[in-house]
Amino acid sequence: MKLQQLRYLVEVAKQGLNVSEAAEKLHTSQPGISKQIRLLEDELGVQIFIRNGKRVVDITAPGREILRIAERILMQSRNLKRIGEEFVNVEGGSLIIATTHTQARYALPKTIQAFMQRYPKVRLSIKQGNPTQISEMVVDGTADIAIATEGIDHYPELATLDCYSWNRIVVVPNGHPLATLQRLITLEDIATWPLITYDFAFAGRSKINRAFELKHLNPNIVLTAIDSDVIKTYVGLGLGIGILASMAYEPERDTQLTSIDVSHLFEPSTTHIGVRKDAYLRGYGYDFIELFAPHLNRNVVQAALLCEAQEN
Repeated sequence: MKLQQLRYLVEVAKQGLNVSEAAEKLHTSQPGISKQIRLLEDELGVQIFIRNGKRVVDITAPGREILRIAERILMQSRNLKRIGEEFVNVEGGSLIIATTHTQARYALPKTIQAFMQRYPKVRLSIKQGNPTQISEMVVDGTADIAIATEGIDHYPELATLDCYSWNRIVVVPNGHPLATLQRLITLEDIATWPLITYDFAFAGRSKINRAFELKHLNPNIVLTAIDSDVIKTYVGLGLGIGILASMAYEPERDTQLTSIDVSHLFEPSTTHIGVRKDAYLRGYGYDFIELFAPHLNRNVVQAALLCEAQEN
């Protein structure tokens, strides 16, 4: 049995049982992958995949158990390499952060700047996606740390750490009637205007929906986006009013827009960090987390990882 066979096996499953796509992803040939998986099946004495001719169409019951163990073995092999790097290449290495646009654009810049000054020889990569995508990047080992508001706690493989709480604002074009209200804005006020806000998967959108539902209001959502800057652009064009994270409004840049606090209307949201419970995180990974959320020092993170691992 070889690690490469396990990599082939896991990648085929990850690519929806498409051997061609797995071969392309791993920069190898389709026949080579098929041959190695069959050799592995022969060695184990069980069929892992169900085939229809040359096509893989499903995973057998023992195959699912084998896949689960193979994923764990591959993660531990990565951990072994990281432990070696920790002592051989003390100052260098790589760190991959998976996060949403809002976090990358508005919450992370100071952290990234401080980290790069402290660790100039570490290759830092930022991968953007929706909460499901970034969580899966950490689950499958293509990223080290996930940062998002939604979704991370849906993955039992990940330890979820609370970073900070935030709420929302409404943005309107300068001179808009809502900007001149002489009282606190209400959900009823917001619901009378075309609304532009986040796609459902992003930035606490579920809490926005819940607030309107509790008031039996049906807002006219004319546009959704994954990007706070897109929301502000279309608000500026007069297509509607926007609901977005308070951190995404920059008075010195957003001079054509007025911000209205609506924290009294919506439940606060919490941004989380997600790390695989069984992953080995290098020292600078812990430092990155602490730079972003100072209360999450190495001891706190390690204790949380240990506690969650024991619960599972």
